[in-house]
Amino acid sequence: MVNIAEIIKLEKGRSGNAFARCAEVIKAGGVIAYPTDTFYGLGADPRDPGAVNKVFAIKGRNTDQPILLLLHDRSEVAAWTSVISAAAERLMDRFWPGPLTLVFTARPGIVSELTGGTGTIGLRVPGNEITRALLRQMGHALTGTSANRSGSSSPRTAEEVVRELGALVDLVLDGGVSAADRPSTVVDVTAEPPRIIRTGAVNVSAELA
Repeated sequence: MVNIAEIIKLEKGRSGNAFARCAEVIKAGGVIAYPTDTFYGLGADPRDPGAVNKVFAIKGRNTDQPILLLLHDRSEVAAWTSVISAAAERLMDRFWPGPLTLVFTARPGIVSELTGGTGTIGLRVPGNEITRALLRQMGHALTGTSANRSGSSSPRTAEEVVRELGALVDLVLDGGVSAADRPSTVVDVTAEPPRIIRTGAVNVSAELA
């Protein structure tokens, strides 16, 4: 018999219990699927190498591909990088919270799989208040790579996640349909001037001109 992930549907005004259950799963080294401001993401404790490796296994992803992190606010950035340029500050001021992932130089000691051997780490404060509330409940960042097998379409609903990954993840947090249908824009702020790696949900060209 195939085990299917626990599914929790968010109810207005009653998110506390759902978030607490997510925190239990994450603390135990598990992986959840949860709504973000773009697509549903795979959430694991980025400080736990075993949990991070589970994310790679679930996605069927090569370990040379980095995994971005979602933060509840920009005060957490300093935990993951010690190099924050003036350009990075401007982009955070303009686009955070929102679907812009910034690639920073990673601090030493970060779980190496997160960086994919690049020495850099992608960070984002998501525009979805539900996501930020979940992250506040966790008290730390979560991995935020999309909740799909590598090469498959990124999911916008919990039902899509369950169809593809229901037997692989521990819990699916159902927050309804994601608002966006494009991935986050990704900008490398280790370069000068910053370099767009991926165009996505926000247009940053004017800020980089």
